[in-house]
Amino acid sequence: MGLQKLNDSDWPPLTLEVNDNTFRKRVTLQDIKMTEHKPILLCMGNPLLDISVVADESLLKKYDLKANDAILAEEKHKPLYEELVKSYKPDYVAGGAAQNVARAAQYILQPNSTVYFGCVGNDQFAEQMRNAAQREGLIADYLVTDEHPTGTCGVIITNNHRSLVANLSAAEQYKDSSHIDLPEKWEIVKNVKFYYITGFFMSSSISSMLKVAKHAAETNKPFMFNLSAPFICLAPQMKKSLSEIVPYCDIIFGNESEAEAFAVSENWQSKDLRGIALKIATLPKINTSRSRIVIITHGSEPTIVANQDLSIYEVPIIPINVEEIVDTNGAGDSFAGGFLSQYVQGKTIEECVNAGHWLANINIKRVGPTFPEEKIPYPS
Repeated sequence: MGLQKLNDSDWPPLTLEVNDNTFRKRVTLQDIKMTEHKPILLCMGNPLLDISVVADESLLKKYDLKANDAILAEEKHKPLYEELVKSYKPDYVAGGAAQNVARAAQYILQPNSTVYFGCVGNDQFAEQMRNAAQREGLIADYLVTDEHPTGTCGVIITNNHRSLVANLSAAEQYKDSSHIDLPEKWEIVKNVKFYYITGFFMSSSISSMLKVAKHAAETNKPFMFNLSAPFICLAPQMKKSLSEIVPYCDIIFGNESEAEAFAVSENWQSKDLRGIALKIATLPKINTSRSRIVIITHGSEPTIVANQDLSIYEVPIIPINVEEIVDTNGAGDSFAGGFLSQYVQGKTIEECVNAGHWLANINIKRVGPTFPEEKIPYPS
């Protein structure tokens, strides 16, 4: 006998006993579907396993690296990963900037509020990240390739600063996929209400980014973008992609180094962060129904918020003693995640920035882009 599909009416009623009174209710498939929490935020990026070590500046010099920088690995960096594993005591953390932001947002949001797209290998590193995402309430909807291993990122911590060296590997293969064009994946894109993508992802799939950005503009849904690293603004090929994506951006995140690099790439003769933020905010924009907002973090200095209408203000960070700082690697991503957790709930920009500061303050007291297992409720 073959399998027979059951209709809603074929399901038996459910009996609930409360205070000795019996209630009978027929629970249908539709009832079950209505109780499922649907994601409202989509993040896209390069999923990487972070290999994090504490070292001194001699390691940076050996591989021609800089503190507080992020680059893509070149041929000369290939021996670095083996050295990190064999000569140090590394911490392994599920990473990649956009995935960090998604996890950070989920730390505050209801489970399954955020879905993440990216490409991984068919290996144990991917399984570790998938399990970590599930524990944290993140829907990790990975494209899996058998041809390349899951990407890794060397994280070198020196004097509370971090240098990132990413070997994208499988993450780069998203560009060769039609993952986002699959009906069930595009349905996710259509159903969410907010989009966040990092500059790093431009090297993997600018076409996917533009497709999502155009959909966001056409449906008047917020499209958010992170400059991610100075080289994103300066490398010729990246600069070309950046010029394509910025017109679609409703909110742009960056730190002081990234903002200064953006100014250099535009030949702006200024290092004033407030002025740079305003200039970025007033660049041409596709969706004129939304005013662009630019948010520049600046370490221990107040965060700058610039609006396309030329208004600008600063939001003080939460003070912290230097002795409490363990690792700044995840601070920027934690800030963005905290911000998004409130933005998707309709809070004011200042309230969103304060949430970003709160979560970054928690994160920098820990190693890597991680958060306490026992959640600290956000005091909203």
